[in-house]
Amino acid sequence: MLRIAVQSKGRLYEDTMNLLKETGIKINSARRTLLVQSSNFPLEVLYLRDDDIPECVASGVADIGIVGENEFIERGEDADIVKRLGFSKCRISLAIPENVDYPGVQWFNGKKIATSYPKILKKFADENNIDIDIHVIQGSVEIAPGIGLSDGIFDIVSSGSTLVSNKLREVEVVIKSEALLIGNKELTPEKHEILEEFLFRIKSVLVAEDKKYVLMNAPTDKVDEITSILPGIKSPTVLPLATDGWTSIHAVVDQKHFWEIVGQLKAAGAEGILVLPIEKMIL
Repeated sequence: MLRIAVQSKGRLYEDTMNLLKETGIKINSARRTLLVQSSNFPLEVLYLRDDDIPECVASGVADIGIVGENEFIERGEDADIVKRLGFSKCRISLAIPENVDYPGVQWFNGKKIATSYPKILKKFADENNIDIDIHVIQGSVEIAPGIGLSDGIFDIVSSGSTLVSNKLREVEVVIKSEALLIGNKELTPEKHEILEEFLFRIKSVLVAEDKKYVLMNAPTDKVDEITSILPGIKSPTVLPLATDGWTSIHAVVDQKHFWEIVGQLKAAGAEGILVLPIEKMIL
């Protein structure tokens, strides 16, 4: 049995539960207890505060965990980064009142900055030879300047809407963060085997994200031109149609590139272009 520590609430919790669902691992979310076992995979889920996950994995209370990179760096625990998961992306930034002029990073010299990430901020200050008065707050950091508690903040930024609503503006991005799968350094061979199966499932889900299955019909004499346009995992599939002189072409493409190439495909003679979502990809 492999034990995974996950955040008990918030956006990372939602993203983690979606990932487990996509990998086919069933967790009874209706009955929220501290420890829940999967009904169809040798995995049990331990629900924790996000800042407790790195220590629990490093100490062996949990075998693996999904945690924000920001918390992993801040806690500094001795655990392995098993895989970057690519979701729950954000950045940890310095922000100041919107009406304050900002000439550069030296503005922070001697200023009081409120944060929940004192270690990361101290490292940034040392690297830039500035003396920041770090004021540690757990909770709503963004209100600190407005109530006179600090000159600025160092906190998570995602869309930036929270900063705007508190009349703050982002001036320095210190680190970029995403969800990490971390692991204990001393897993048994049996637990490594379960982890490898779990990773196989995760990779099959993640590789399918933002990918589309594209089908189109084209004149047979245009096949070479069209296939040269299509970026694929390997090479497009080309099948003859019942109508003489026509061919069906199938390919997997990144969604972000599709609209860049659709005009080229049409100009090259492609017709009836059909775009389908991909749930999983086994490579």
